Amino acid sequence: MEFVEVVRRRRMVRNYDPDRPVPPEVVDRLLEHATRAPSAGFSQGWGFLVLEAAEDRDRFWAATTPDTGGRDSWLAGMRRAPLIIVPHANQSAYLDRYAEPDKGWTDRSTERWPVPYWHIDTGFAALLMLLTAVDEGLGACFFGIPPQQWDGYRAAFGVPGEYEPVGAVTIGYRAGDQRSPSLRRGRRPVDEVVRRGRWT
Repeated sequence: MEFVEVVRRRRMVRNYDPDRPVPPEVVDRLLEHATRAPSAGFSQGWGFLVLEAAEDRDRFWAATTPDTGGRDSWLAGMRRAPLIIVPHANQSAYLDRYAEPDKGWTDRSTERWPVPYWHIDTGFAALLMLLTAVDEGLGACFFGIPPQQWDGYRAAFGVPGEYEPVGAVTIGYRAGDQRSPSLRRGRRPVDEVVRRGRWT
């Protein structure tokens, strides 16, 4: 598929065919492409938890989904995804990297960072997975894990404290789903969001 078509077709998919697992070679490509994301200082401070077995996926949903009394009907289709990948950011990997001689920030202060690149770079990796899913004929959705669920999630999967989940990605073959009502807002035109030369 041409790259322009991959970008055009990318959207968040919230319902999957539970009877069609993602082929192992495609899972490998998703992860390989994720690790091609840029990272500050080539720190590569990410980590990915891959959940393919039904019991692992069930444990993920139990640990990360607060009880909303059935008000989150969109989760029904999400739970059908045969693959969940959780990208994590590791701040320490960046602070360690920038304390090395070629960078020289030996105080490891987070104040030197204008924004938390460990989160941004892990987001880049997640986006590469989303685009790869489209290229492979799959659907995918990136969504957040509520911070109040992190302790339970970490305990359920033995995630070390230095790894922070930036969200999760469900992946699988699309089933019929309803487009998000948010899309009714329409895509903002390029001329509305781009400034050239100066802002005003």
